[in-house]
Amino acid sequence: MSDNDSSRKNVSVERVLEALRQGKIESEHGLMRWSSNYTFLVSVTQEDLRLNAVYKPQKGERPLWDFPDGTLCYREVASFNTSHALGWQLVPPTVLRDGPRGLGSVQFFIDHNPEQNYFSFEKNLAPQLMRLSLFDYLVNNADRKGGHCLLDTQGHLWGIDHGITFHASHKLRTVIWDFAGQPVPADLLADVEKLAQALADCNSAFYKTMQSLLSETEIHAFEARMRRILKSKKYPQPGPGPNYPWPPV
Repeated sequence: MSDNDSSRKNVSVERVLEALRQGKIESEHGLMRWSSNYTFLVSVTQEDLRLNAVYKPQKGERPLWDFPDGTLCYREVASFNTSHALGWQLVPPTVLRDGPRGLGSVQFFIDHNPEQNYFSFEKNLAPQLMRLSLFDYLVNNADRKGGHCLLDTQGHLWGIDHGITFHASHKLRTVIWDFAGQPVPADLLADVEKLAQALADCNSAFYKTMQSLLSETEIHAFEARMRRILKSKKYPQPGPGPNYPWPPV
């Protein structure tokens, strides 16, 4: 976690998730700038734990021609569940719940320097970027901008804004092409192999969770992407079609 109350108290991810699911959303601190959809910074309190979170109500989602209406908040949660199941801690804890403006995703807010983003990162972040780049391929991220890469005060890299992920068709658009064609590290492939096995098991908790968030077609496409990367063992090359988001930051 970052410098929210949870980090100062060494609160576990599970405790943060519990607070996000069951805590009281006490106040809105206003709309967040530069967001395409309605996005609010809020305070969530449960017992003695108070934290900041990003609330994206379903009703505030901008319609897109290629994604079903009202599904972006589900994809935010599916992305967190994938990151969590992989053990990669890339996506901040995220839940789906009712809020002041109806159903939406609620995500733990990462304290970070807004002047820092992918384009200003040092070379020592390459191992973390390799993990994030692979993650974006797995979830078929259609919008990995440089500003969606946050570095917390502990030097940990987080990815945010995963509303347009998991499309059944190829949609990967990212600024992180540093590793295209390079071998994927063996430890990351091992994590993907375990995840593929969990998704293939219709009785697994991971499959059941993803089934509640995505369509069967999207789940099958997710499985296919994992099989392809496990077979090639290399980071994908750009294309076909558009492969870079706009604006890049």
